[in-house]
Amino acid sequence: MYSSAEEKAMITAMESFLSWLRKILPESLFRKLQLPYHYLLAWLGAVLFGFPSQRLTVIAVTGTKGKSSVVELVSSILEEVGYKTAHVSTIHFKIGDKKERNLHKMTMPGRFFLHRFLKKAVKAGCTHAVIEMTSEGARQFRHKFIALDALIFTNLAPEHIESHGSYENYVDAKVSIARALETSKKPNKLLVVNGDDKEARRFLEVFGGTKISFSKNDVRGAQITSDGVSFDWNGARVQSALPGEFNMYNILAALAYAKAAGIPVEKAASGIRKVVGIPGRAEKINAGQNFDVIVDYAHTPDSLEKLYQTYAGKYRRCVLGNTGGGRDAWKRPVMGDIAERYCDEIILTNEDPYDENPEKIVREMAAGMQNKAPLFILDRRAAIREALRRSSIGDVVLITGKGTDPYIMGPMGQREPWDDATVVKEELRKLIADSV
Repeated sequence: MYSSAEEKAMITAMESFLSWLRKILPESLFRKLQLPYHYLLAWLGAVLFGFPSQRLTVIAVTGTKGKSSVVELVSSILEEVGYKTAHVSTIHFKIGDKKERNLHKMTMPGRFFLHRFLKKAVKAGCTHAVIEMTSEGARQFRHKFIALDALIFTNLAPEHIESHGSYENYVDAKVSIARALETSKKPNKLLVVNGDDKEARRFLEVFGGTKISFSKNDVRGAQITSDGVSFDWNGARVQSALPGEFNMYNILAALAYAKAAGIPVEKAASGIRKVVGIPGRAEKINAGQNFDVIVDYAHTPDSLEKLYQTYAGKYRRCVLGNTGGGRDAWKRPVMGDIAERYCDEIILTNEDPYDENPEKIVREMAAGMQNKAPLFILDRRAAIREALRRSSIGDVVLITGKGTDPYIMGPMGQREPWDDATVVKEELRKLIADSV
């Protein structure tokens, strides 16, 4: 097997070649040549590591929202019935009991990472791998040569429009993962879709194997609060500490897969119950303060609105930035409008400006607000500190946009190491110490 040094040397040589091509070719031609380049890397990765996905049950999870949470839930259910699992998500990489934070600033790391990861999972004795798959990853063929057994589709909403060129291209990139499932040589393949999503049919049309859908109409006696959800499903009472209707959908996706995979409903419900929290996903931070603090990844208008709705009845103090500079600028006033409708106080701050002026980004968000004047604090730590300082008993501070994202991305590729939850804990400790 190739060593890490040999892998790096091969990648460096290929990237140098690609850089040379970029200098001598027209941009339009260079873009076309990128596709075979990515395809070749995927194939080389599979060859070098011996096509490890063929020795695992591989479940892919795709959609705009909820992917990381569904990965956690499915993995927990599988472990509840005795399987040893590995998973790849925006949050972390897991093999058995070992977890490593995802510091790659991408959900599906490219090059040879996924095939190397799957080989390690096989060597560790894992039977199942649950992989979060993205449209950008699919567009760059990172899912190629990964033999899929199942695909779970959560939902679709406009996202990454600049990157893909259009919403239609974005949808097609997601659907291409269902096509990969269709062409997989694995037996007993399975597609699980959110039947309440308008794009579900697009996935169903390209797959000819076993299909199952889930819907909120499947549940009875639902109780949905900011402290968790519970409902009756398939003759069992399902209870979870994960809050909000959006998590009910994530749970239903995992339950639907479990049912199709022949896992008893009681075991599936037990696996769901054991996931008491997911980092950066409606994550409740408690350092002894007398108000709630929530850190969440919410980066689309719909996910932001659903999060704010979950905490209705509380005084909502909202800290938010927006999607990174240079992309999805259309969302900025929309996110501002949503914040104005649901938040009692709003602090606009920096998120991932890249090469764009961060003040311009927040001003464009504020343009969506007509009746409330937000507070502008571009320093994200200072913005969080101020929100915490202003809060008192019964309030909720909602800090959105980054979740577990490990860096604040600045100009010229600059990276500031970051973790919203860690910063919140540090600032809460200072606040509590100062109040004593």
